[in-house]
Amino acid sequence: MELLYLLEDIRFPALDKIMQLITEFGGELIFLLVALVVFWCVDRKKGYYLMAVGFVGTIANQFLKIACQIPRPWVRDPNFTIVESARAGATGYSFPSGHSQNAVGTFGAIAMTTKEKWIRICCVITAVLVPLSRMYLGVHTPYDVLVGSAMALALLFLLKPVCLKHDGAYMPALFAGMLLLAFGFVAYVELFPFGTDVDPENLASAVQNAYTLTGALLGMVIVYYVDEKRLCFPTQAVWYAQIAKVILGIVVVLLVKEGLKAPLDALFNGHMISRTIRYFLVVISAGIVWPLTFPWFSRLG
Repeated sequence: MELLYLLEDIRFPALDKIMQLITEFGGELIFLLVALVVFWCVDRKKGYYLMAVGFVGTIANQFLKIACQIPRPWVRDPNFTIVESARAGATGYSFPSGHSQNAVGTFGAIAMTTKEKWIRICCVITAVLVPLSRMYLGVHTPYDVLVGSAMALALLFLLKPVCLKHDGAYMPALFAGMLLLAFGFVAYVELFPFGTDVDPENLASAVQNAYTLTGALLGMVIVYYVDEKRLCFPTQAVWYAQIAKVILGIVVVLLVKEGLKAPLDALFNGHMISRTIRYFLVVISAGIVWPLTFPWFSRLG
């Protein structure tokens, strides 16, 4: 807490806003946007690598959060204050830091796969600043961000040869392991006899994330095999076609995500299996349905 108090002492409104902006680069939205851009417009294998690091990391992160049940800094020390604009995004338990893990995993994957020096430098700076912003805002301790960052770094080095080398020979084993983790996480949050001390809101969030990640991973497995065997969509196109591809593709994905929510919730009477099916279909739409248009985009210009 000593470091957090030092950071608390140097806060001022303009820096608060800058740090709040920086911390958003560790959020789920940025991860999804970056992953889709890489997958659609840069290189499919690099996209699978980035998504594998993100999905495995998120499952491990969420498991540790609900298993360790470590409260946020201001809960542990009532005398400590946070930047209020960060409170809404600081839900769930504190350890480990999901934003730090997302930032290091996402931008670390780009830094490790690009040949452009300026991109690597920007990615490394972002991967350092996001964990710092989490401590500055007062929503995580140094231990939270260090462990989250270390987990991402470990996955970056472990999964790079699996996803980018060996001609995909180890991808089936990777997918099997990822699905085992996802199903195991669902079983844990559904069957483990949590005590009365567990926060109901945090537990509900863990259950929701478990079903969501399982659906997304199932979709990713199907996308990989369809892409490898039949689709093999092109990623290259003229710059304005790439921009159109990304913008229209995101619209399609959001329409599937939001449009299916109410019907599936009604069909399954609000059970979380509806999230599994919905996110499965979201990934299928992003990885199979929308890429069917890519040959047309590649011919523009």
